[in-house]
Amino acid sequence: MTHPQVTVSGTVTINGASVPIPAEDVHTTALDFVRSRGWTGAKEGCAEGECGACAVLVARPGLAAETEWTAVNACLLPAAALDGQEVVTAEGLGTPSALHPVQREMATRGGSQCGYCTPGFICSMAAEFYRPDRGAAGGADDGTVGPNGFDLHALSGNLCRCTGYRPIRDAAFAVGSPDPDDPLAERCSAPPPRARRTSVEHGGNVFLRPAALDEALLLLRERPSATVVAGSTDVGVEVNIRGRRPEFVIAVDRLPELRRLVVGPDFVEIGAAVPLTEVERALDGAVPLLSQMLPQFASRLIRNSATLGGNLGTGSPIGDSAPALLALEATLVLVDADGEREVALSDYFTGYRQSVRRPDELIRAVRVPLPLAPVAGFHKIAKRRFDDISSVAAAFALDIADGVVRTARIGLGGVAATPIRALRAEAALEGQSWSLATAREAASLLREEGTPLDDHRASARYRAAMLEQSLLKQYAATTAAAAR
Repeated sequence: MTHPQVTVSGTVTINGASVPIPAEDVHTTALDFVRSRGWTGAKEGCAEGECGACAVLVARPGLAAETEWTAVNACLLPAAALDGQEVVTAEGLGTPSALHPVQREMATRGGSQCGYCTPGFICSMAAEFYRPDRGAAGGADDGTVGPNGFDLHALSGNLCRCTGYRPIRDAAFAVGSPDPDDPLAERCSAPPPRARRTSVEHGGNVFLRPAALDEALLLLRERPSATVVAGSTDVGVEVNIRGRRPEFVIAVDRLPELRRLVVGPDFVEIGAAVPLTEVERALDGAVPLLSQMLPQFASRLIRNSATLGGNLGTGSPIGDSAPALLALEATLVLVDADGEREVALSDYFTGYRQSVRRPDELIRAVRVPLPLAPVAGFHKIAKRRFDDISSVAAAFALDIADGVVRTARIGLGGVAATPIRALRAEAALEGQSWSLATAREAASLLREEGTPLDDHRASARYRAAMLEQSLLKQYAATTAAAAR
């Protein structure tokens, strides 16, 4: 395959081959890039990260090994973001005469019909196949973890339109462990690709990945209108669906200063660019409210790239993380070229997709104060259980001692122009006995919180009703747990 002479801005390793990244279009997606180079297994199904037909594997720093193979939506990722990275597509896993174990089980158990979505499923399944801490002992009570330790949520971002999911599940639960000489398994024991500075310019548009936070902040001061991306799960949709073409993009996904996660004596600090899957795995239940929220946040494919900094930075009133973090009384560490400041999340949002963050500031980290309230609950109302945008989200953090509510914090999303605290309902709970009468009274006030609207996801009346029911549901769950 031949290509016109263009300026080369970087290189990426795809299926073991070093491939130049030409500066032909700053906004070319990783999906279009790999397909243009002949690896056409990955496909465009939705162009917004909901179907997984575009999934590929990327080598990233691991938690259970030095390197882990991570499945990502190639349709959302800029090709320039692949500079210096290692990528494996479905073609790189096996061949028709030597199928990869995942491919073999999908074929044997009838997990593919038209085949359009199959390469994406294969890549998501392979990421779970190679996960270093995948257990081999019995399954979960809800049937989502197989006897081989395979977590079906690894496939939650992949959509099949014709086969049906039973044979795909059967294939997932049938795969064994990687052979000792499997080259992709061996790769996990070596260090991940090093982060490096990337600069791509074409047609007046620029994609820049700084080498350090200081450089990023100076760039942002010079170009306050720049678009900042980490996982690109939001901006990627804007590029694909709405035709947005940011003139200056600053990628912060690999800045070490934004990728720290520390559990200290006074707070848990989560770097703004830590992918949500890593947050979930690293905390491992240490913050129960986040443990409830994160599995309901989009899909594993999205969580493999999406970050708290991105979700809060967009200022969306329906972002799932904000209600949970409001209930946890989280603060944000904002940083510019002159230093840092800490802002309570409850004071951060000022209007629809607006905040107190200045154009030259970045969110460096989210801090969750310790100790945590003993009772936590996250209730998301959506048309689908997973991989959907919430109509209403309610998060509860309650300190109940000797049958009395000492403190109550309730975060809400989807019922106002910004995520909000339910201050009236909180006040109705605090100092009262944790009883059905108290819950009903506070729930009636919770119903009136915010200014819900009628839209295609839900009516204002429905949203108000779901707010009321969420507190009653939390009461029922708490009393049931106490009775056990």
